[in-house]
Amino acid sequence: MTKLPRGLSSRKVINALKKAGFCIRRQRGSHVIMRRDKPFAQVVVPAHKVVDTGTLDKIIEGAGLTIEEFIDLV
Repeated sequence: MTKLPRGLSSRKVINALKKAGFCIRRQRGSHVIMRRDKPFAQVVVPAHKVVDTGTLDKIIEGAGLTIEEFIDLV
């Protein structure tokens, strides 16, 4: 099993999700809401310097990606 990458900034996470077909729908404070229509998925990315590994795990899970697929996108 591949480990989650550590020390990723929110900008890198957002760019990886854009490559997976997500687009930024809106932002409220430090939360960026990203959405993909087909297949439907919506995730919230906190706009922090470093995204916590637990939060990153839930973002990847919510996006319907595997850790390996996400690492390839980063």
